[in-house]
Amino acid sequence: MKGFYERNGYFSPLKIYNAKEANFFRSKLEDTEKKIGKIHYIVKTYTIMKWVYEIATNSILLDFVEEIIGKNILLYNATFIIKEPNTKTHVSWHQDLTYWGFDNNEKQVSAWLALSKADNISGCMQMIPGSHKNGFFEHHSIEDKNNVLLRGQTVKNIDINNAVSCPLEPGEVSFHHGLTLHASQPNSSNDRRIGLNFQFISTDMKQLKSKNDSAICVRGIDTYNNFKKDKVAKDDFDHEAYQYLIELNNHYNETIRKN
Repeated sequence: MKGFYERNGYFSPLKIYNAKEANFFRSKLEDTEKKIGKIHYIVKTYTIMKWVYEIATNSILLDFVEEIIGKNILLYNATFIIKEPNTKTHVSWHQDLTYWGFDNNEKQVSAWLALSKADNISGCMQMIPGSHKNGFFEHHSIEDKNNVLLRGQTVKNIDINNAVSCPLEPGEVSFHHGLTLHASQPNSSNDRRIGLNFQFISTDMKQLKSKNDSAICVRGIDTYNNFKKDKVAKDDFDHEAYQYLIELNNHYNETIRKN
């Protein structure tokens, strides 16, 4: 798995839960949405939902992450990326690391867990194999209300003939490098396409855009303390932590908007 990832900049799929377990987590998400509304693209959701943290610390998941970035691991973010049925919402071709502000391009990995079926009809992720080896591509900020990305960041003139789809069954995960070009098309199915996206970084990573960024150690030891410490939710929905989440979300959005 590690060799494939290093050559191609992604790996898919890895099963960490069965369909019943994935549906159980989906029901928890949708229960929370009934309380506070849609939480699509809200950052650090483990600060208000303890079960998100429990997924992030799944041993199968972290074993693979450790193979890629080493034994001392920070959870930097956990975000739901949700496409409603038969909508035009999409994600343009981009590289994750473009606006994050980290000092290192290698000691990070994103993991994308499907909580519903993700295939070509529902708009699963597509990758350009090997694109992580070519450094940063030029990104353009595009005005597109249907683009999930905050800045509409888009790499133009992608040869989509080289694209590889990464379909996932509920409970399966894909992994990708922050420089791997990836995108996803609209959801043309009759069900929600629900993904939970984790970003993991090594403990020696630094944030160059902000002195107030935060993370939480999920494996090993953090001897660097380059990030403030996130607080994990106390239960399935932590009412007291909700305002804290809003502050974190605002800080994250301000940080990635900085050039």
